[in-house]
Amino acid sequence: MVADQWTGISEELRYEIGDSNHKNWIAPLECLGITDGVVRFRAPSRFVGDWVKRTYHDQIFARLQTLACDVSRMEFIVGDPTPRAAVAAPATSKAAQGDDLQGAPLDGKYHFDNFVVGKPNELAHAAARRVAEAGPVTFNPLFLYGGVGLGKTHLMHAIAWELKAKRPDLQVLYLSAEQFMYRFVQALRDREIMDFKNLFRSVDVLMVDDVQFIAGKDSTQEEFFHTFNALVDQNKQIVISADRAPGEIKDLEARISSRMQCGLVVDLHPTNYELRLGILQRKAAQFAQSYGSIKIDDGVFEFLAHRITTNVRVLEGALQRLFAFSSLIGQEVTLDMVQDCLSDMLRSSERRVTVEEIQRKVAEHFNIRLSDMLGPKRTRTIARPRQIAMYLSKEMTSRSLPEIGRRFGGRDHTTILHGVRKVVEMRTQDTQLNEDIELLRRLLES
Repeated sequence: MVADQWTGISEELRYEIGDSNHKNWIAPLECLGITDGVVRFRAPSRFVGDWVKRTYHDQIFARLQTLACDVSRMEFIVGDPTPRAAVAAPATSKAAQGDDLQGAPLDGKYHFDNFVVGKPNELAHAAARRVAEAGPVTFNPLFLYGGVGLGKTHLMHAIAWELKAKRPDLQVLYLSAEQFMYRFVQALRDREIMDFKNLFRSVDVLMVDDVQFIAGKDSTQEEFFHTFNALVDQNKQIVISADRAPGEIKDLEARISSRMQCGLVVDLHPTNYELRLGILQRKAAQFAQSYGSIKIDDGVFEFLAHRITTNVRVLEGALQRLFAFSSLIGQEVTLDMVQDCLSDMLRSSERRVTVEEIQRKVAEHFNIRLSDMLGPKRTRTIARPRQIAMYLSKEMTSRSLPEIGRRFGGRDHTTILHGVRKVVEMRTQDTQLNEDIELLRRLLES
C-alpha cells in the first residue's frame, strides 16, 4: 500500500527540499491511499494542502510513479484525527470554516518530561516552564535562540502541549515564521488581509519558530511587527525562536530586533558531554519500549557522547539506528558494532579542529600572546596555557605528538607527552582548570 511507503517517500523529499521545508509542509501530511487514480492526503489545514499541491506536486508524483502507482491527481482532506492539532479556531467568519487558525502540528515526542536538562539549557527550560504555567505575563516575548538540534523546537512544542492541557480555553497558535509569511502572502493575493489581521491578533499565545526566516522580507516584517505590538498591548504572550540572538539576525529591522530584546532573551548553549550522556540514557529507555530489551555494552554511551557532538538530533538518530540494527540481527550493541553501523556518522562528526585554532583560542582565553605560547618562556602564566593547548591538540586533532611538537615551536614529542599527562593529572584536582578546558572544548566544537 502506498500509505505504508509514504514514510520513505517523505524522507526522500526531506533530503531534496531541506529540513525546514519538509518540517513545515511534508511532515504534517498523512497519506490515506490511492483510489481511482487519486492519491489522498490528510493535511492539518486547507492552506497547507493548497501550498503542497502548488509547490511539491511534481516531486511527489515522480516518486509515486517510481512505485508503479497509477495516479493522475491529488486531493487533500483537512483535519487531524489525532490530538496533535496545534490550536482550535476562534469564532470568526473565516475560522468558522475550521482551518484558518490551524498551526503546525505538535510533535507528541516533545514534552517537558522528556526534555533532558543540563547546564547548557537549564535557563531556557526554566523560562519555558514559567510561560507554560499560563500565569501573569512576566517577560514578553520569550526569545529562545541557539544552533540546530539544541532543543528550541522541543521547548516550543512542550510549552504548547502544557498550555493546551492546563488552559484549554486559551487560543494557542504555534507555527513557523515561514508559514506566517506564506499565510500573509496568500491573504494579500486573496484580498483577505483584514481577516488575516483579525485571526492572528485574536490568539492568547503566539509561538513563532525560526523567526530569522522573515529577515529581509519587508512586507512580512511590517505585518509581523504590527501583530507583535497588538498582542503585547493586549498583554498576550509571545514566544519566539531563532538560530541567533535578535541583534545578530542580518536584515531584521531594527525596530523588530529592539522589541524582541525587551523580553527575556535566552541562549541554548551547545551540549556538553554530561548532557549528551544524559540524553542517550533517556532515549535508550524510550527506544527500549519499542524495540524491547537490548543489551548495550559498557562504554557505548560514553563513546557516542564524546564522538557525536554536532547536535542532539544526530545523536538520537545514531542511537535509533543502533537499536534498529541490533533488533534486526539479534545481537547486543558493542563498540565494534557502533564502529561498523555508524561509520558514516562518525566520519562526518570527526573533529576538524586544527592545532593553530586551538593555540589561538587558548591564548585568547588566558589573555597571553600567541608568540609567547610558541616561544621559550616557562613562567607559570605561559606554561600552563601552553600545556592545556597541547592537551587539547592531542584530544581534538588527529595529529601525532611529533607533529604537534613542530607546531609548538619545534618542541620534542616527549615535551608534548609530558604536558598532556600533566593536564590529565591536574584535571582531577583543579575544578577551575577543568571548567576552563570544557569551555574551550565547547568553543572549539561550536
